[in-house]
Amino acid sequence: MKKIILFSSIFFAGLVSAQETTDIKKTIEKANAGDVNAQLTLGILSFSENISLEESYKKAAYWYNKAAEQGNPVAQYNIGAFYYKGLGVKQSDSKAFYWWKKAAEQGNPDAQVRLGNCYNVGIGVEKSKSKAFYWYNKAAEQGNSTAQGLLGVCYSAGIGVEKSKSKAIYWLRKACENFNDEACEFLNKISKNENY
Repeated sequence: MKKIILFSSIFFAGLVSAQETTDIKKTIEKANAGDVNAQLTLGILSFSENISLEESYKKAAYWYNKAAEQGNPVAQYNIGAFYYKGLGVKQSDSKAFYWWKKAAEQGNPDAQVRLGNCYNVGIGVEKSKSKAFYWYNKAAEQGNSTAQGLLGVCYSAGIGVEKSKSKAIYWLRKACENFNDEACEFLNKISKNENY
């Protein structure tokens, strides 16, 4: 009985491995033919291969870039992050900004937050507090808790917008409801302080 179980396990593992190899080959064929979803998939799968981390970043960057050039907002966000951190590509704030802007303009809330950060501190672009506020607001309206917290901070400090304690509390409360612990702490701080 043990031999049958062992044989079955080895046979099944071989089938799964053969199937995965076939699926990967099909995905590579589709990606090389320009299929944006296959390109994004290969970018993600690059980290599951048995290669060095640096080589994984290079492969992922290659495929993310391919999909980003075809307009995939997830790939645009990811390749932006790779450029920002210099993962598999030469570090470039301007290219990070470029790709995050592409993704943000398509409604990607994570990219909208990153773009707001770029404008807020001048990463790859000239500082603009009003543009930072604009992009935080776009992401916050989509329910992004990080953006909601940042929007609350903007209203509390008058960053890119006129100060408003009531609007700060509103957005910080929304962020807190969406499990943003930092927003909850800041909400408690400004709620208790009359001078905010």
